[in-house]
Amino acid sequence: MKKALLILLAIGTIQMSFSQQESAFGDGEWFKFKMSYSGFLKAGNATLTVKDSKLKGKEVYHVVGKGWTTGMIKWFFKVKDRYESYFDKQTIVPYKFVRNIDEGGYTKDIEIDFDQENNKAFVNNKKHKKKTIIDTKPNIQDMVSAFYYLRNNLETDSLKIGDEVRVDMFFDQENYGFKLQYLGEEIIDTEFGDIESLKFRPYVMAGRVFKEEESLTLWVTKDKNKVPLRIKADLAVGSLRADLEAFKGLKHPFRIVVDN
Repeated sequence: MKKALLILLAIGTIQMSFSQQESAFGDGEWFKFKMSYSGFLKAGNATLTVKDSKLKGKEVYHVVGKGWTTGMIKWFFKVKDRYESYFDKQTIVPYKFVRNIDEGGYTKDIEIDFDQENNKAFVNNKKHKKKTIIDTKPNIQDMVSAFYYLRNNLETDSLKIGDEVRVDMFFDQENYGFKLQYLGEEIIDTEFGDIESLKFRPYVMAGRVFKEEESLTLWVTKDKNKVPLRIKADLAVGSLRADLEAFKGLKHPFRIVVDN
C-alpha cells in the first residue's frame, strides 16, 4: 500500500514559469481509491482528505492519506499506513509531515517539521528515538503537499508531449530529486463514465519496490480539479493498479464524456 500512496502522493513542483490559477481544491475534498494486484486480486483501499486547520497560528490545509489492505491479501501481508501534511493555504509549502506505517511488520514513525525560511528539516524518528536536522532546498515539498502544489499551480494548457516536471521533495531523512514526464491526453473508462484525462509518467528509483524507472503511469482529469483517476505500477514482483472509486467536495465540475 505504501507503493500506491507514493504513486498518488509523490508529485511536485515544476521548473518552469507558473501562472497563479483558481484553487483546484479546498476544505472537504475527499477521494477513495480501490487497489488491485496483478490485474485481478483486490489489494486494498486508500483515501485522501483535505481539511482547514491551524498550525502554530498559521492557516493551513491538513491532508491525511490512509492506506490499508483488504480481502485475502491482508491475511498474509497486512498494511496500515497513514501520511499527513500541514501546508500553507497560499503557497502550498509544507510546515509539517507525518509518516506512520506498518507494512507486514515493517514499521516507521516519523515526524518532520520544516523551517521554510532557513531551509531546514527537523526530523523526529520516533521509532528509534532519534532527532536530526537536515538542510533542504528552498520551497521544499513533502510527498503529500507536492501533489496539491502541482494541482494548484501547473498550467496544463501549455504542456507539450515530452515536457518534464522537476521535483524537489524531502522524504524521511533526505532530499529527493524526482522527474515527471507529460505523455499527452487520453479518454479513459472509469467507474463514473468516460473521462478526458492528462497522462503522466513519474520516474522512480528502480530496485526493491519498482521494476524500473519508468514503472509508473498516472492519469488525472483534464479539468480544473486535476483529480487522480488511475495509477498503474510495475513492481519488482507483480503489478499494482489504483482506481478512483468515490469522491466528494470537489471545487469544480467533474466532466464526464459518456456516462456508464
